[in-house]
Amino acid sequence: MLINKDTQLCMSLSGRPGNFGTRFHNYLYQKLGLNFIYKAFTTQDIEHAVKGIRALGIRGCAVSMPFKESCMAFLDEIAPSAQAIQSVNTIVNDQGFLRAYNTDYIAIVKLIEKYQLNPQDSVIIQGSGGMAKAVTAAFKHSGFENVQIYARNAVTGQHLAALYGYQYSNVLTPADILVNVTPIGMQGGAEANDLAFSEELIEQAKTAFDVVALPAETPFICTAQRLGKQVISGAEVIVLQAVEQFELYTGIRPEQSLIEEAAAFARG
Repeated sequence: MLINKDTQLCMSLSGRPGNFGTRFHNYLYQKLGLNFIYKAFTTQDIEHAVKGIRALGIRGCAVSMPFKESCMAFLDEIAPSAQAIQSVNTIVNDQGFLRAYNTDYIAIVKLIEKYQLNPQDSVIIQGSGGMAKAVTAAFKHSGFENVQIYARNAVTGQHLAALYGYQYSNVLTPADILVNVTPIGMQGGAEANDLAFSEELIEQAKTAFDVVALPAETPFICTAQRLGKQVISGAEVIVLQAVEQFELYTGIRPEQSLIEEAAAFARG
């Protein structure tokens, strides 16, 4: 697709831009013959970055840390998915009207449904950042009551637990569903080879849910697979939330086979 005066721009804003979204969206634009282009950006000035989206007619913007909450003051409407957690990861520009969504939250809710997780099961969520907020809200609004939050930062962990009426724990305890929403196991990180939960805890669990997207099979997921547990990987989360964004920007939901192609390309 040749870029011309009618090409619509979509973008991302992140403190540390990555390549997944850029490769994923541009692959789908090309395959579907859409006159769109996607580019990653960072900024030191979130107010003027968001005003630029409006002023320049940029169609959509993915928002990552540390801008998910700070961008909200400059938007026109907060959709229920973002309102639920007061955190935005997607902005859609409709002729100068900026509407915000949280497709992380949408993706987690859909994965809870897809894997038929039982609301009666116990859950421990490790992490207390912006994504942990989306995960915690998704479990809360999916009817889970027996949930504990564990975080190395006790202040933010306690705050997150209190926000949703859950308990904070200063130790990792057994649970039916173990959820990792920390960088433990992330490719290239300081803890890339570490387990988010001990093998003993994984052995006692039913489901291992890791939000880390790269690699697709973290040490946590690999151990859970070896022990015969149900696994939900961060690779599924990142793809599903990106598909939700793609549909919001273009009005098109690609076929599953094409989504899988784009995801494989984006990870390559």
